[in-house]
Amino acid sequence: MITKFNGKEFKGMAGAHAAMFTPFDAKGRVNGEAIDAMVERGIANGLKGFYLTGSTGEGMLLTAEERRYVYERAVKAAKGRVKLIAQVGCVRTDDSVELAKAAADAGVDWISSVAPVYFGQNFPSAMRHYKAISEATDLPFMIYAFNSTLVPERDVRLFDLPKVKGIKYTGRDFYICQKLTRMLDKETIWFAGCDEMLISALAMGDVFSGGIGLNYNMIPRHFAKICELCAENDFAAAAKWQAEANRLVDLVIEAFADNWSSFKVLMRHVGIDCGCCRAPYAPIPPAEAKKLVKRFADLNMV
Repeated sequence: MITKFNGKEFKGMAGAHAAMFTPFDAKGRVNGEAIDAMVERGIANGLKGFYLTGSTGEGMLLTAEERRYVYERAVKAAKGRVKLIAQVGCVRTDDSVELAKAAADAGVDWISSVAPVYFGQNFPSAMRHYKAISEATDLPFMIYAFNSTLVPERDVRLFDLPKVKGIKYTGRDFYICQKLTRMLDKETIWFAGCDEMLISALAMGDVFSGGIGLNYNMIPRHFAKICELCAENDFAAAAKWQAEANRLVDLVIEAFADNWSSFKVLMRHVGIDCGCCRAPYAPIPPAEAKKLVKRFADLNMV
């Protein structure tokens, strides 16, 4: 696990970051008080930062105004104590550029984006997309490789863009990641996005510096401890935390099959009401939600 960097933009970045839920109130509005609560709870449990309006944060189901509000509220809640990464990916690259500027104005630490969606799903378009977004601000930029196959000989060119200095990799081929990092001639930071395999990613040693994930919202301490223990080369102790965390991952993967709102139901057990997810998802029926919360409670993790 890489924990030491020379570049100032990497200072304080290594470790566990929650891919923050975007919480909604009973009327479907973004719930600022719940954002405050998630930030406070995450910091108290050892998180190093938050990844805002990504997939878990329903970024593309939010309006631009709502995304700006999330950035501003999170910055206000964090008060400089942890790092904030704003995922600004949109269908239109121009919209992503405007969101990147808004996120920078709000005071986040890094900008990030998925590759082009729906239109321009090829490498030349991705290069144009990332170039435009990364050049929109003075902040470092993080590629979000979401369930995509990395091709080292091709993707090394992404890092020719001066401000591209990191990757959130939600995939399982850590060998390919290692091959790509060895081709780079500048300092970069990598985060693993598959919660159930965090320790495996960190065990590569010379690739990943931490993780960014969904389950960090519910059990932040588990993932913070995995990162801390791996940084100390105590993989035996880290494995125990990973094994326990994976009991929750099992429950979440099962719930994921039907309705993402299931994720947010679990937050009720930790005392933070995040509402439900936006359409095309739907609220979880009360009886089903009660059973889901009980299953989480029975794991005795909180």
